[in-house]
Amino acid sequence: MKKIFVSGCYDILHAGHLQFFEEARAHGDYLIVSFASAEVLWHHKRRKPSIPDDHKRVLLQGLRMVDEVIVTQGHEEGLDFKDDFLRIRPAMLLVTEDDKYGALKRELCAEVGAEYRILPKTPPKFEPVSTSSIVRWVQAPTEAPLRVDFAGGWLDVPRFAREGAFVVNCAVSPLVSLREWPYEKQAGLGGSGAWALLNGKDGIDSELDLGVGWQDPAVIRETGLCVWRSGQRPVLDFKRNGDFLAGRLAILWTGKAHDTPGAADLPRDYDRIAESGGIARRGVLEASLDALAEGMALYHATQLDEGMDPLPDLPGAIARKYCGGGYGGYALYLFPGETARAAALAVTADLRPVEPFCRI
Repeated sequence: MKKIFVSGCYDILHAGHLQFFEEARAHGDYLIVSFASAEVLWHHKRRKPSIPDDHKRVLLQGLRMVDEVIVTQGHEEGLDFKDDFLRIRPAMLLVTEDDKYGALKRELCAEVGAEYRILPKTPPKFEPVSTSSIVRWVQAPTEAPLRVDFAGGWLDVPRFAREGAFVVNCAVSPLVSLREWPYEKQAGLGGSGAWALLNGKDGIDSELDLGVGWQDPAVIRETGLCVWRSGQRPVLDFKRNGDFLAGRLAILWTGKAHDTPGAADLPRDYDRIAESGGIARRGVLEASLDALAEGMALYHATQLDEGMDPLPDLPGAIARKYCGGGYGGYALYLFPGETARAAALAVTADLRPVEPFCRI
């Protein structure tokens, strides 16, 4: 009987594990699957397993391609199964191409005359997942806010970052979910960041890979009215719950989609953008509507100089600007109070109210 030995944590079983077990079993007559005990997992990784060892053992034993399951107790890193391996003396130790302990395992195999074989990656039968991605999916919220930005935009893009400058934004409701999305798409409200969060992914890395900034996923994950330091990655400078903006925010659909990556490298006045962020930051620190409006207005002036179409002057609004990179999507309007906003909503069909959102 040709015994095949594999080892791992197998903390949350998924289709990738099953495919690996099937391919391993095809190399012999008897498949032994070992996994690190809860004690070993804590010793090496300082975390507990997703389910108790006895439950994991039963799940693995119930798989048709698995003949034997061993719960390992060894504390030698990478070789927690060493004692069991020396006792069983299998014909082959199978590992995947990303095995980090190859040298140690080759030495172990040499002690018993076993073959050390790397199983090549074959095209997965299902979309690949990992234990960590499953955990993120389970922990992902069912709803998320979008965001509006007041000033300092583009200074969250690493290549445009400026030391001592700030980006000011706010998470807003109504919230979105994977099934309910009560906004236009490609709208300049950070929808890609919200979508990543809802799917249990790191939206910051995704945005940076696109060549744009991190502010959308950062504030959508953080929530609240936030001031961020311009830089390579998000660093929170100051945060409020945004209550002083309740009843004062509205967004206007401009009628065309928004394309942030396409606008990223257009010429713009970064000195004035940095100035706008500083003014808006003071508005957040002091809970000053006037200072926030001043920062918005200065930022909007740079958008107009960049060539964006003028936004309508809505009755009662004290500031306005395009959201995100502009050239379409939603525009943000700031009102002195709920009465003024209600009056504008009554006469403007594509204007809709939004409220600051802060998850404590």
